[in-house]
Amino acid sequence: MMFPLSFLTTIFIPIGFMFSPSFMLTIIGILASILALLLSLLFLPYFTELMFSNHRPPVVGPITNQLIHFQKLYDYMTEIAKKHPTFRFITPSHSEVYTVDPVNVEYILKTNFANYTKGEYNNGIMRDLFGEGIFAVDGAKWRHQRKLASFEFSTRNLRDFSTAVFRSNGAKLVKRISLLAADEKQMNLQDLLMKSTLDSIFKVGFGFDLDTLSGSDDASNRFMKAFDESNSLVFWRFVDLLWKVKRFFNIGAEAGVKQNVRMVDNFVYELIRNKRKQMKNNEAQRDKEDILSRFLMESENDPVNMSDKYLRDISLSFVIAGKDTSANTLTWFFYMLCKHPLIQQKIAEEVKAAATEEAGDATSMDDFGLKLTEAALEKMHYLHAALSETLRLYPAVPLDGKSAVKDDVLPDGLKIKKGDGVGYMAYPMGRMTYIWGDDAKEFRPERWINDGVFRPESPFKFTAFQAGPRICLGKEFAYRQMKILAAFLVYFFKFKLVDESKEATYRTMFTLHMDKGLDLYAFRRF
Repeated sequence: MMFPLSFLTTIFIPIGFMFSPSFMLTIIGILASILALLLSLLFLPYFTELMFSNHRPPVVGPITNQLIHFQKLYDYMTEIAKKHPTFRFITPSHSEVYTVDPVNVEYILKTNFANYTKGEYNNGIMRDLFGEGIFAVDGAKWRHQRKLASFEFSTRNLRDFSTAVFRSNGAKLVKRISLLAADEKQMNLQDLLMKSTLDSIFKVGFGFDLDTLSGSDDASNRFMKAFDESNSLVFWRFVDLLWKVKRFFNIGAEAGVKQNVRMVDNFVYELIRNKRKQMKNNEAQRDKEDILSRFLMESENDPVNMSDKYLRDISLSFVIAGKDTSANTLTWFFYMLCKHPLIQQKIAEEVKAAATEEAGDATSMDDFGLKLTEAALEKMHYLHAALSETLRLYPAVPLDGKSAVKDDVLPDGLKIKKGDGVGYMAYPMGRMTYIWGDDAKEFRPERWINDGVFRPESPFKFTAFQAGPRICLGKEFAYRQMKILAAFLVYFFKFKLVDESKEATYRTMFTLHMDKGLDLYAFRRF
């Protein structure tokens, strides 16, 4: 059992004074000197940068401000961005620059792409969890993974296979919710969506049926919990100046990182071993549709560079892309539909019209899935707009950081120094009136519709899928999964929040996870 430091201080300092006052005064003096040194290391760079700006982005505080506001970090950054489209926090070693200016975003993500990499600072923080996966690396390894992933996502086989999987899991999700609706039980829709999308990405990505949605696979449930905890704890490192010390001593949050990452590793390595065994037993069938099979075949040609560790990192990247982003977006989507019942009804009517135009009314979940053809999905412009509007206000990745390779000047004239962190902020961008108009805070899918047809925005304004050379390869894959699951649910159910007065909040981590889930009731539409 560990006692709080304050408790130990209360007990031992008075005892120390009883036996040796001079010794205790010396100890207190040393501790005070160390504290003063740490504070000077932290605040001296802040005051120095504050006095000598020299066309640098305005300083809004030391990095400790982010720690103070961590629980509501993205809203805190939003309030600053309303005053300063580009600003910075000061760390003892460098500045962390953030921008919501679309012109700067285009410059960082496209025009001068080579100068803004993930960098060693970001990679060092993320490495324990993300390893050398595509989200955390630059250079040759990023290009290699990008090339392989680009080929996979462009194949017709993967599109057809993934669509079939999404339909199948959509039907399973409806059946699970039907049982809860029949008993008039409340449900945590975020949890159900996380399980459904995890099942989908494991089938599409790795060729395995987890069936997490049924609750029968304890290992996958433990993996999901360990991954979510790791996601949150590793993100905390960006504001914890002592995380390396804690990792060295294996204490505090870093002990949790180590334990959870170990569970994630064990699960993914077991997955790779099982896939190898499966492929060996089915040697004649080398045309597997799942992504991991193709990566394993590639590793046979290059076993040195494509080690199991590298395959682990690649596999985990697909899990993040396929599970978290889609499930989180759908969670916020249904939250907004509950807040706007007329929009929920309008989407339900559009889905019914588009699906039944194919072959009449559907009476079963499986029959309905067959009606969700590519043609039917393409007719669901308002659903597509509502999902995009959700991503505008609640982007799956709310903040993305880069690192400056060398000194530079942004289009707005502000100077960047080599080693500066430079991030664009998707969450605040969606709330800026000077980007989206006076109704920026409103959930209004109509802003995406022109003459009844969905109209996309510039990816440098709507940054939910990044932009430039690192634009998300799975964008269409994600929209297809979200549209199919959303169509299934709004066709069969009406949703209502358990507590309509409660405002949903997020959990501060790499992805915009709704804190404490989404509790609601489902009612059959027919």
